[in-house]
Amino acid sequence: MVTQTRADADTSDTARGGEIEMALEVVVIPVSDVDRAKQFYATECSIQFGTNVTSAPPGSATNGYLIVADVQAARDALATRGVMASEVFHEGSLGDRFHADDRVAGPAPKHATYGSFASFSGPDGNSWLLQEITTRLPGRIDPGLTAFASREALATAMRRASIAHGEHEKRTGVPDENWPDWYAAYMVAEQAGTELPT
Repeated sequence: MVTQTRADADTSDTARGGEIEMALEVVVIPVSDVDRAKQFYATECSIQFGTNVTSAPPGSATNGYLIVADVQAARDALATRGVMASEVFHEGSLGDRFHADDRVAGPAPKHATYGSFASFSGPDGNSWLLQEITTRLPGRIDPGLTAFASREALATAMRRASIAHGEHEKRTGVPDENWPDWYAAYMVAEQAGTELPT
């Protein structure tokens, strides 16, 4: 694992106990056949693997998380590429996501954010969890930054904002001509885990 820190971080912020921005940049995956692994992972993500890059045996990387906005859509996309992915599941008790026999079929009740999963393995047995996150919990992201990992994630967020805005207009009883600002406020609050506009 390589952890990158901001080179331009203000040292005075660090001295005052401020946080240093870090991003997980590389995960080394132990594999037995580089060409086969490259073919499998090339359409999924950016990943680093090769011979003599780790002493870990092939297949020993377990439960890497891939965060998605819609776990069912992501699981189905994998399946169309021939990946043997589990059906969507949730936990009955904390930690059940790591034990196939303890998983509960179907998405989390009310599609609770962080609660729905699917799993799959690469050709060497390295295992992955898809985790659906629709709203970040407070403190999980910088509330001043809003970003979406994909066009699909942005479109899904806009659909949720549209539904919420429809409810807003029903409550007020008048069309909202300032809907773009309302959408923006809703989407930023939802991603930051702060109070949603009503």
